[in-house]
Amino acid sequence: MVVSTMRLDGAVAVVGGGPAGLMAAELLSQAGVPVHLFDAMPSVGRKFLLAGKGGLNLTHGEEAPAFNARFGDRAAEVAPWLARFGAPEVRAWAQGLGVETFVGSSGRVFPRDLKAAPLLRAWLHRLRTAGVQFHMRHRWQGWEEEGLRFQAPAGGLVALGAGAVVLALGGGSWPRLGSDGAWVAGLRERGVAVAALQPANCGFDVVRPGVGGGWQPGWSTHLSERFAGAPLKNVSLSVRAPVSGAVLFDQVGEAVVTQGGVEGSLVYAASAVVRRQLQAGSPVRVHWNLLPRRDAVWVAREVAHPRGTRSLSTHLKSRLGLDGVKSALLYELLSREVIDDPLRLAGALQALPLDLDAPRPMAEAISTAGGVCFDALDAHAMLRALPGVFVAGEMIDWEAPTGGYLLTACLASGVQVGEGVMAYLSKRSTGAQQAGGAELL
Repeated sequence: MVVSTMRLDGAVAVVGGGPAGLMAAELLSQAGVPVHLFDAMPSVGRKFLLAGKGGLNLTHGEEAPAFNARFGDRAAEVAPWLARFGAPEVRAWAQGLGVETFVGSSGRVFPRDLKAAPLLRAWLHRLRTAGVQFHMRHRWQGWEEEGLRFQAPAGGLVALGAGAVVLALGGGSWPRLGSDGAWVAGLRERGVAVAALQPANCGFDVVRPGVGGGWQPGWSTHLSERFAGAPLKNVSLSVRAPVSGAVLFDQVGEAVVTQGGVEGSLVYAASAVVRRQLQAGSPVRVHWNLLPRRDAVWVAREVAHPRGTRSLSTHLKSRLGLDGVKSALLYELLSREVIDDPLRLAGALQALPLDLDAPRPMAEAISTAGGVCFDALDAHAMLRALPGVFVAGEMIDWEAPTGGYLLTACLASGVQVGEGVMAYLSKRSTGAQQAGGAELL
């Protein structure tokens, strides 16, 4: 039962206080458009702050072609956003908020103090100064005849009418921070095509061949108890096409062994490729190179070097620098026959097979794939089925690896949508567009 109605004629309602929603609110408010921002949580930018705990990775210093390619199958669709607001613009924007940035050795761009909170505080101050009104603890519930329906803090329902609406509700990862994907059903009911949300930038569970055939889930008790949480540093991960053997992914980086699988930046970067192969229903075999900086001839020579009375573990540590979790993985994943054969062992050190069974749950993922299909949107991310309703950020069907790409695209999406809303309002005010959207809102 609706207990109150708000009319925001001429104003824009932004639903969602993440980077995409805040950026849309910034662009609109700076143009003099009244903005009301609604969020289900007690405060905005919660996932943004969480991302900053390890040093806020704002963007990446790659050149545009390489940067754009990180968006994979959606590179062509995301490219116009980045052309308008890419990595250089993100750094200039942060500078305008009084936050100096620097490019790290990996090419990633960080605030000088590596903190998210000062940037967010400066950003919110700018928005409030520009007149943006914040309505916290307002959870979007769908649609009413009057417009949008919210669950209000006191428990009642609020119906809201506005000149235009920006939905920036995030994907389905980290639901405790507000992005729970509950909006999917509401948009589908309105005829909007939405691809199923799936975990992206996620870890994976592993399986091992069973003794009598089939698969055993997870690691052995020995490995999970001794090495869960251990980092795999200076390794590479490769994924090949199951039939052709074509290399789909091959990258050097770092990962982490978990209680029952693997995660970390290198695994996240490969997650889209692995996830697609898992859709066939069988585990996906990937390969780890434990010595990516060494050539195969050197590795074979060092493994074959006489070890005398030393154990193989001691030999590998002395000659190749392998110990700890890397050494443990050899005994976990290789047969005794391979371990005892220097030539086969040398090959396995640079192509260690591991079978991935399933992605970790979406609630654990850094981001999600899926969302509102691009075909359901016009060039400014307005829903074709709902004129006057725009969608921004992770609600749209794109994904990218960590490294600043996700955040940059969310900010760029907010800019794209903000400009689209202004164009829409301008057309309405001049009578060039009839009031079909007004009734919907």
